Amino acid sequence: MPELVDLVARLERAAAELRAGELAPERAAALVDECASLASEAGAELDRRVRAGEGGGAPAPGQLALGS
Repeated sequence: MPELVDLVARLERAAAELRAGELAPERAAALVDECASLASEAGAELDRRVRAGEGGGAPAPGQLALGS
């Protein structure tokens, strides 16, 4: 899970930088693109883990198990 933790940390840092509002427009646009890429990587990693059976078993509260 370290890869996922790293991706989340990078997304959080990028979001904090964007919220600060002190970026040049070009840098802000590049950071938004980076966030999209990081989110895509995180989604792919989560999908890979679910397919590998690393989902942790029971569905999260409020979620239905597949086939329900």
